[in-house]
Amino acid sequence: MKIISMIPARYSASRFPGKLMQDLRGKTVILRTYEATVATNLFDDVFVVTDSTIIYDEIVNNGGKAMMSKKEHDCGSDRIAEAVEFMDVDVVINVQGDEPFTDRESLAKLIEVFKEDPSKNIDLASLMVHIIDLDEINNPNTVKVIVDQSNFALYFSRSPIPYPREKKAGVKYYKHKGVYAFRKEAILDFYKLPMLPLEASEKIECIRYLEYGKRIKMVETDIEGVEIDTPEDLERAKKIWK
Repeated sequence: MKIISMIPARYSASRFPGKLMQDLRGKTVILRTYEATVATNLFDDVFVVTDSTIIYDEIVNNGGKAMMSKKEHDCGSDRIAEAVEFMDVDVVINVQGDEPFTDRESLAKLIEVFKEDPSKNIDLASLMVHIIDLDEINNPNTVKVIVDQSNFALYFSRSPIPYPREKKAGVKYYKHKGVYAFRKEAILDFYKLPMLPLEASEKIECIRYLEYGKRIKMVETDIEGVEIDTPEDLERAKKIWK
């Protein structure tokens, strides 16, 4: 089984433009993420795939591997699909470019999902973290996921799901970490299928897979790290890195 990691990287970002080129203790955020992914030693290859010559040059000039997208894309999955369409790979791990605290343990759990699924019933795997902070549960920037008894995703939302009408029900809330593992066939299907209303409303790309009947296995991890979506996140990351 050939497994690679792709790190989609846009220069522009609505909440924090140019965030991937911000300094994080002496190196850019995107370079930190790339190096952390390579350092896991889990992959046959690691690439940054980007629409930006600035990001491309940053990776290549520091000895890394990068690819330029040929088309404009609305999401990271589309960008990766274009890149891997003609590559000889079985499983692709999408590591977000703003995740410099990417860790080996969590990625290894995702890879294990596919090694334990020889019949190929699972299309994707992704990570979730148990959260208890009410502000985070209600924060629309935090994507929540609900799962069935076998930890297959039922739905993703920016709203608090499930809605806590019964306070004593004892439900757990899970934050979706934006790290995906795809079978190559699944991500190519995604690339060819049009966006539907639920994905368009929530602006959460993995909903497209659910809307078209794909199975997403969620894997719980307790390693949260810091996703750099805002300048405040970057300051927090600097303190943790120090």
